[in-house]
Amino acid sequence: PTDGSKHSQGAIAGRGGTLIINSYPGHRFVYDALGSWQSVEISPLLEAEREVGKAIILAGGQESIQVRCETSVKGGTEYEEMDILVHTDWSPWGASRFLELVREGYYNGCALNRVVPKFLTQFGIGANYEARTVRRVDQIPDDPPLNIQFQVGYMSYAGSGPHSRTSEVFIVMPETHAHQLEYFGTNSWETPFAQVDLRKYGGDASLSPFAKWHAYGDMPPWGEGPDPQRIYVEDGYEYLKREFPQLDYLGLCYVVEERLADEVGSEF
Repeated sequence: PTDGSKHSQGAIAGRGGTLIINSYPGHRFVYDALGSWQSVEISPLLEAEREVGKAIILAGGQESIQVRCETSVKGGTEYEEMDILVHTDWSPWGASRFLELVREGYYNGCALNRVVPKFLTQFGIGANYEARTVRRVDQIPDDPPLNIQFQVGYMSYAGSGPHSRTSEVFIVMPETHAHQLEYFGTNSWETPFAQVDLRKYGGDASLSPFAKWHAYGDMPPWGEGPDPQRIYVEDGYEYLKREFPQLDYLGLCYVVEERLADEVGSEF
């Protein structure tokens, strides 16, 4: 209200709850994040948001949310952990969808089906046939571009046109050429929402797990790697095991802070 009074807008369930409301630029919300009061102000709508609305992630003041994925490397011969920093304000629609999928276990066991050195690794066709069939057509709006320059380890959604993002994402691979880094983001659906955390490798992406995934090359017709259309069918993962035996896969993926909270809670 313009008179400065406060009114309750509702409650949002933790770990991915959603609240849809009508608001206006300059409207300030105050919310309780596990006993810590935080506030957020609605910024003016960008042109790309006028049709689909503005998404805001209430993350208790955190600039990023840490996700950890177990993963095989070197063709399934070794196993490591990969940390991902999901940025709450880079691409809110995209970040929210990714966290939703992580929390529901969608990416657990997911094939790293498109590994192209010096370009990208694409994944997101889930191991569960029913889940991937539903998510394949569950599209989210594009986020307005913030002109964030792509770098090695940055993550974005793959897509086929405006507002086509579903569950498939890609990671920019080590040694990607500068001209390709500049080209990423020219499509409306390519807005980075996260990055692989390289701090424990001293910033050297070549030491990270995603640099060690077995590469079968690009998908048809550009290469001889796995065909995503064949993965989506009911026996898609049998096809992968049969035709691409050295393919690497994600294991368990989870939000680190939530996992720690569950472990502490289970001790009492």
